[in-house]
Amino acid sequence: MSQTQMMKGILDGCLLAIINGKEVYGYEMAERLSEYGFESISEGTIYPLLMRMEREKLVTSVRKASTAGPKRKYYSLTKEGEEALNAFLKRWRHLETSVNSVIKQETNGRNRENGET
Repeated sequence: MSQTQMMKGILDGCLLAIINGKEVYGYEMAERLSEYGFESISEGTIYPLLMRMEREKLVTSVRKASTAGPKRKYYSLTKEGEEALNAFLKRWRHLETSVNSVIKQETNGRNRENGET
């Protein structure tokens, strides 16, 4: 399975988490994702997701003047976006626990079977 396939769905939750609590513009989101290790996620990937989230009423946007050029589009979470983030976090925690359990149990079991400690 490729990293791209694994990222589908996860990226939505990451964007909602970044937007949570403050207005953020697209390039800033790409920079933040890069800081967290998602270097391959570009603005070209982010903007279609934001447009879909806006259609789904998870985020709202407003254009504001920028000191560095043209106006920027800032995104904020709606009430529905906050609910979507909370639902994502609940699913993510369950998935994380399940995956970690499988990896821990199966790799430890294999190491014991092979006589490794």
